Amino acid sequence: MANTTLKDQERQQQEIVAEKVSSVEKFFNENKKIIWGALGAAVLVGVAVLCYHKFYVQPKRAEAQEQMFPAEASFRAQNYDIALNGDGNALGFAQIAEEYGSKAGSAVYFYAGVCELQLGNYEQAVAYLSKYNGKDAILKAKALGAKGDAYEGLEKFNDALACYEKAAAAADNMFAASYLFKAGVVCEELGEPQKALAFYKKIKDQYPQSMEGYDIDKYISRIENAPATK
Repeated sequence: MANTTLKDQERQQQEIVAEKVSSVEKFFNENKKIIWGALGAAVLVGVAVLCYHKFYVQPKRAEAQEQMFPAEASFRAQNYDIALNGDGNALGFAQIAEEYGSKAGSAVYFYAGVCELQLGNYEQAVAYLSKYNGKDAILKAKALGAKGDAYEGLEKFNDALACYEKAAAAADNMFAASYLFKAGVVCEELGEPQKALAFYKKIKDQYPQSMEGYDIDKYISRIENAPATK
């Protein structure tokens, strides 16, 4: 009796599987033109994407990188106007960013932003630096620090403070001391000496060998010994 029941169950399962296979075959036969058409379209899209990257994006990226070399040389020589705007022969970072966009790499926005900052064009500096999204921790911190400088130039001290704090957190090394110090100076500008004191003490505790650390005691002493305000 048990064997009969087991055989019946196996037969029922086989019938269910066969029914499902049959329904799949029926669906395929009824819709095979649509299915093959969709597969063909997917293949064509994939090929188009590969061709786009191989024959357009990659050459454009290489071309943009080649255009960057003269601008970078001018940047290193501190010729910020030429680095940004070009010299009539070689393109500057602003033109490269406009013509190639992200194909030139995220660094083009960093360079252009720093050039604008050095030229005193703070709004433009913020606009460029806001587009920078590089992965390198030190360069990321420098971009945030430069953005903070631009905000400070615009007297947007709260925005500057936020950038300096992020910059210090992004670069946990001797560079962090300079961002902490700038954060302290901004806090004093905002009338928050105790918050500034916390930044100065952090420099003394964590980065005493930094350039800022050598003179930080006088800033700490000045705030601690300042007469209390009523």
